[in-house]
Amino acid sequence: MKNLATAVAMLAFAAAAGSAGELAGVTLPDRAVVGDTTLVLNGMGLRKKAVFKVYVGALYLAQKSSDPAAILAADAPRRMVMHFLRDVGKDRLVEAWQEGLSANAPTAQSKLASEFQRFLSFWRDVKEGEQVMMTYLPGKGTSVSFAGQEVGTIAGKEFADALLAVWLGPKPPSEELKAGILGK
Repeated sequence: MKNLATAVAMLAFAAAAGSAGELAGVTLPDRAVVGDTTLVLNGMGLRKKAVFKVYVGALYLAQKSSDPAAILAADAPRRMVMHFLRDVGKDRLVEAWQEGLSANAPTAQSKLASEFQRFLSFWRDVKEGEQVMMTYLPGKGTSVSFAGQEVGTIAGKEFADALLAVWLGPKPPSEELKAGILGK
């Protein structure tokens, strides 16, 4: 009987460890390997614009945290995933990034103007179901991938922090999205 209880407990633990996050019909893995680090899904949130569901955002960290300041202060690998729920044109995406950066990282936006222009040049039209990943690795920078294809990397933690501040800063796209990626 004790062996059966142990087996049941081990199966329950294995099932929990292999679970994934799910939101708005999007399922994302509970872990992501970045370099030699395994990141855990911190949380997921839904970005809506008016009545439209635009994307599910997911934040992966080395260890879970609901503290935006601590997340931004840590010089550790992290990944932000945007899983698009509808087609969105490049012009709208660039406009949204400019608004988000202006609202949440105005000093960095002017200080890192060339890095942000390069980042914005990576963007293109995205299709429903497509994922865009922004992955920060200390010493390397932030790589940007569309549908699994890396399109470029921007050096520096300061850039990575300003980028993540779009979601974690004082004026995120929505409080619901921010709370979701913070695991609240």
